[in-house]
Amino acid sequence: MFTINYQSREPIYEQLYNNVVKLIGMEVLHPHEKLPTVRAMAQQLGINPNTVSKSYQMLEANGYIYSTVGKGSFVADNKSALEGKQVETKENLSKAVKAAADIGITKKEVNAIVDEVYLGGEN
Repeated sequence: MFTINYQSREPIYEQLYNNVVKLIGMEVLHPHEKLPTVRAMAQQLGINPNTVSKSYQMLEANGYIYSTVGKGSFVADNKSALEGKQVETKENLSKAVKAAADIGITKKEVNAIVDEVYLGGEN
């Protein structure tokens, strides 16, 4: 369920952060669902526990998860964090499409990029 691309230029902690946010947005992870422990996640992905801890701290700071002492980390029942991220992403996408149009990138080219992203390609 959780994946890391070791050849990516994106830091591993950001990949894990984005992966969890994506799974919450796709409703694969549900509110109050327990996440793997830091140690278990690190072993599963073959990464340093400090990297997982950093991702979990960022997720908690942004309202996507919450931690309970002695019990672990859980998906937050906080739709506003996800909705805020969606609004921000839509605004960024709108700006990017406008910038593309301003420099002559056609709608067909933009749609091809969108299709590539949604079909799992990486640009």
